[in-house]
Amino acid sequence: MTEPRRPLMAGNWKMNVNHFEAIALVQKLAFALSDKDLEAVDVLVLPPFTDLRSVQTLIDGDRYRIAYGAQDISVHESGAYTGEISGSMLAKLGCSYVLAGHSERREHHAEVDEIVAAKVRSAQRHSMIPILCVGERLEIRREARHVEYVLGQVEAALGDLSTEALSAIVFAYEPVWAIGTGEVATPEDAQEVCGAIRGLVSQRSESAGESVRILYGGSVKMSSVAGIMAQPDIDGCLVGGASLDPDEFIGIVRYRLLAQADQV
Repeated sequence: MTEPRRPLMAGNWKMNVNHFEAIALVQKLAFALSDKDLEAVDVLVLPPFTDLRSVQTLIDGDRYRIAYGAQDISVHESGAYTGEISGSMLAKLGCSYVLAGHSERREHHAEVDEIVAAKVRSAQRHSMIPILCVGERLEIRREARHVEYVLGQVEAALGDLSTEALSAIVFAYEPVWAIGTGEVATPEDAQEVCGAIRGLVSQRSESAGESVRILYGGSVKMSSVAGIMAQPDIDGCLVGGASLDPDEFIGIVRYRLLAQADQV
């Protein structure tokens, strides 16, 4: 029997929250989440770079069972790259995860697949877990090319990674058309693509396919999370705006209670 995959709920704060607000937000999460909550689900926050030191000091000092990571990473190790943040800098701050290829980076910063692949490798060189983000735009979905497109992104990012390196990646499917557009992805929409990602990974390594975690990100809310998490190939969520509201994010972390309430 293989070990069940442990769910991961990641809050991407994007360009929100100063370091004072970050401290308050993490404290609210830590005070509200019980040991039982944190034994069932891994909880991760992804603050802006300017908040990381404050979040590190708080989490380490008070021994909170909340992980933290970064929203981006440079492909460069050091040098004349104004505004870039290297993997070694993030590792020194104790980051355990880092996003790579988020749809907003791809769209607004022209991050092509080759750059995303380099960021995955940069994270792994510094012993951080990359969260590889993939997803399609609305026109690709309408043309029914979404699975093919997303798997192409995955293949390009993975390249010739070893089985060990492949097993140390978290995947996040975020359909661009379902983020802040009013369009809604159903749990079945999400499962279709997440299942295809797992199938691709399994072709490379059966063990990696069974163990890697695949998240869904697309305007996840407390009202929708139970249906998403009921899907067999979805192991958690990459939460955007809802992660800035502690009550909403706590509700998402406690999705099991929501699912139980729906069954009553």
